[in-house]
Amino acid sequence: MHKLIYFLKKIYIPFIFLTVEVMAIYFYSNATPYSFSRLSSVSHYICGWSGSLFTRLGNYLSLKQDNIALNERIAELESLLANYKALYPQTVETELDLSPNMYVPAQVVSKTLNRSLNYIVVNKGIDDNVRIGMSVLSPEGYAVGYITNCSQNFSIAISLLNTSFNVSARLSDDRSMGTVSWQGGDIHTLRMSDISKYANFEAGQRVEAIDFSEYFPGGTILGTVESKEMNDDQTMYSCTLRIAADLSRIDNVILVDNREVEQVRILKQEPVAAPTTLEAVNEDTINQ
Repeated sequence: MHKLIYFLKKIYIPFIFLTVEVMAIYFYSNATPYSFSRLSSVSHYICGWSGSLFTRLGNYLSLKQDNIALNERIAELESLLANYKALYPQTVETELDLSPNMYVPAQVVSKTLNRSLNYIVVNKGIDDNVRIGMSVLSPEGYAVGYITNCSQNFSIAISLLNTSFNVSARLSDDRSMGTVSWQGGDIHTLRMSDISKYANFEAGQRVEAIDFSEYFPGGTILGTVESKEMNDDQTMYSCTLRIAADLSRIDNVILVDNREVEQVRILKQEPVAAPTTLEAVNEDTINQ
């Protein structure tokens, strides 16, 4: 009781002031039709402004969920498009598996950027029809990595930021081919080597995965050319690429089940080797 009396003593002056102000506004608004109209206009403006503010705030807070839903929709539409392309020759029978899970949206659970062999963990696994060898793309369709190990609910992918990861690629305009790899250090650049000295390209040209690439669907963008130089023997070009996907900020990815990749691996008799395991990732996380 004493605390209540003490509290009322502290706030009674502001309370009386507010009460008097409300009464004054009420009497003023009812004094003339003009004053009533003016106050109504001001109150409507304040209500509209505050409502708009809270709406924008709510929309901002829901951006993450909207982004997840958008990625799921993109994956669904990409799957439908792939199915229609496969079925286009209506008169040709095919045994192609038209699974609707050709494209699987996923969220990045964890990732590394400061090592020579960097990896990404996503929240989709065998239960979500994810399998080893699936390509990992950004929501924009840029190259990120590929799946090397799966559990029931999670999967590991090695990213482009891995010194053991070499990708066959080509210049999008010139079509000259080369090998793309990461040299370590800068997480925003790659190195493309073994480009023909007759290639005609300049800074800004895109570099994409070749058709029947082992890791990405043909045409997947890896990056853009920043600079080029000739090797010491004057026989080949090398160039620096700016990675298309910002791997330091990526939160959502799309896993692509590129069935042609598996055929290429079988023909080359190169098994998919996982650089790490989920158990190793968990142990590494605990050590950190």
